[in-house]
Amino acid sequence: MAGRAIDGRCPDVSGACGAVLSEMTTFDDREKAFEAKFVLDQEQEFKAIARRNRMLGLWAAEKMGLSSESADQYAAAVVRADFEQPGDEDVFRKVAGDFKASGLSVSEGEIRSKIDELASIAREGIRAGE
Repeated sequence: MAGRAIDGRCPDVSGACGAVLSEMTTFDDREKAFEAKFVLDQEQEFKAIARRNRMLGLWAAEKMGLSSESADQYAAAVVRADFEQPGDEDVFRKVAGDFKASGLSVSEGEIRSKIDELASIAREGIRAGE
């Protein structure tokens, strides 16, 4: 047991134990980096979806002929609607229902297409730091 400390640790970390510790540190660093990237990606996606919903609300408000102030309030309501349940269906239902209530005939395909288009624009903007 020459070279071993009483507690079982290596007294000299420059040998084989040092290489293992170095590999563990590298692994731990990589794990932390992946976790940090995951958190950042999730945060950016949350911001992008909120931005998309705001833009969708402004688009819908324009189609419904709302004033500027009412359009901002409506866009905020569309953003809040996304917190009802996971996914985009709550936002789709709100916008489609409001179109129907205002007497506008906007197809499901048009709304879903606009959601997809605005999601791409929002993600690009978030990645660009806007």
